[in-house]
Amino acid sequence: MYFMKLKLYTLTLLFCFTGIVNAQTIQPFQQGDRVVFTGNSITDGGHYHSYIWLYYLTHYPGRRITVFNAGIGGDVAQQIFERLDSDVFARKPTVMTLTFGMNDTGYQNLKGDKADSTYDAKVAVSLKSFDLIKAKLKAHPEVKKIMISSPPYDETSKIKINPLLKKNTAILRIAAEQQRAAKANGWGYADFNGGLTQVSLHEQQRDSLFTFNNADRIHPANDGQMVMAYTFLKAQGLAGKKVADIVFNAKTGKVEHVENCAITLPNITSATIKFNYLANSLPYPPDTIPNGFGRPQRAQSEALKLIPFTDEFNQEILQIKGLKESQYALKIDGKAIGIYSSTDFEKGINLALINTTPQYQQALAVMYLNEERWEIERRLREYYWIQYSILKPKGLLYNDGDTTVDSLQKYAKKDFFVAITMPTYRKARFKSVREAWQQEIDLLTDKMYQINKPVVHHFEISLIK
Repeated sequence: MYFMKLKLYTLTLLFCFTGIVNAQTIQPFQQGDRVVFTGNSITDGGHYHSYIWLYYLTHYPGRRITVFNAGIGGDVAQQIFERLDSDVFARKPTVMTLTFGMNDTGYQNLKGDKADSTYDAKVAVSLKSFDLIKAKLKAHPEVKKIMISSPPYDETSKIKINPLLKKNTAILRIAAEQQRAAKANGWGYADFNGGLTQVSLHEQQRDSLFTFNNADRIHPANDGQMVMAYTFLKAQGLAGKKVADIVFNAKTGKVEHVENCAITLPNITSATIKFNYLANSLPYPPDTIPNGFGRPQRAQSEALKLIPFTDEFNQEILQIKGLKESQYALKIDGKAIGIYSSTDFEKGINLALINTTPQYQQALAVMYLNEERWEIERRLREYYWIQYSILKPKGLLYNDGDTTVDSLQKYAKKDFFVAITMPTYRKARFKSVREAWQQEIDLLTDKMYQINKPVVHHFEISLIK
């Protein structure tokens, strides 16, 4: 009964996503692409772009791309427009994304006509700035553009903090303009708002306190960030691209099917199957450690219970037909992986879910390097947040002298965000420190692309007597 309910629940979630991300609206990244993700704090402190990169690192290990975080906490469309040249196009992107709307719609707690008129005014200001952004983007025809709707403001969860009613409706008005601009200009479009909202509403039927966002109802935790990454990859048309798929027939002694991998030296008998395996991809290793936005949060892996990412993006299937009914031991490179029944093999085993395989361990190392790269890049983003959010309005952009440090230290006494960013700023204000951090990022990126190449593994499946 439990498994029937679980299957029905999974099918319901699949249905939830059908109308949201059922068509390719974004071109997949190609060799040499430089992708800049532009946005506010949800991008600045978020992981969705690093999760997207990890998918490319593992599934397309020979397709080197570079991903940049160009988020600034607190930004509205006008602020994004003002830093497009220095913070986005200066990175010489071949692809850029743009998401905004959360801050543009404000954080006022109003009701009735006053709320409607306030949101009308704020949306109008945001879209006026978006017109400026569109003109700037059109001046760079060499760069592919992708519009991304803002993740939702969660008004429906019953968590403690009172929601700002109608805020997400205002966000959706901005998202609609993004989608219209994408259609009119041949740009890509991904709907983060719809994807997260659908699953949230579904989960809240079971648990009224459920939210992908933090207690502030604004910032998606890492499970929400994974849903965003899933939505983006789905919009790129990448669902169904298997890590590998192998079908053996123990009765006939033949290899019946091979997908995205190479099988050599197969030796197939009724009691033992041996072969060498070289996949074109690695399994995707989700982070299981709760973290994000500077404090513990739900882990990325929690999202896999709620979205069909494993079914659509992380299938490394080993299927063996016709085995004698019994138990079989699986070894890879001489290492014991597990014991499985003939029925298990008949159905197919998803190796991507077994974290002890050599290929999963290899992918895990890539994931940890990518997380280390993300951590260092976050230091640089904190420095740029000080520059664009605090110093630029005062006419002190990139004025990193001692007088500025003293002024910031005084200002930090009344601004919590400046206070927690000051330790990073004191280091990052020195150009040599920033250059060293960037060199570390470059070194980590090189290393990721050195160690992400699949290697030959020897498999042995033997009857347990």
